[in-house]
Amino acid sequence: MIKGVGIDSVEVERVKEIVQRGDSFAKKVLTPNEFAQYEKMKGKRKVEYLGGRFSLKESFSKAMGTGLGKYIGFQDVETLWDDLGHPVTTSTKYSGNIFSSITHDNHEIITFVVLEDPE
Repeated sequence: MIKGVGIDSVEVERVKEIVQRGDSFAKKVLTPNEFAQYEKMKGKRKVEYLGGRFSLKESFSKAMGTGLGKYIGFQDVETLWDDLGHPVTTSTKYSGNIFSSITHDNHEIITFVVLEDPE
């Protein structure tokens, strides 16, 4: 049974400005595993990665119905890649299935999350 869905978007230019200021925002938003991947990237790919992970955490919190803050923090949601390069999202706050998607172009990064309760 579907527990919730969430969608979010961020502007690429806004994330680009944040990346140019240094790593403080990335360290706040990304889990240690995500940050390790982020550090290996350069340029546009770094912007897409940080923006995508930030937006996925927002989408997840919307699907949960809580938003980010008191119940769900940035470190409670992690998205890494599987062997085929698909995003795999996990959370310390949810034990059901999490289906996530990230897309981006030169202007927007959009994410979508579906939460499914275990039967």
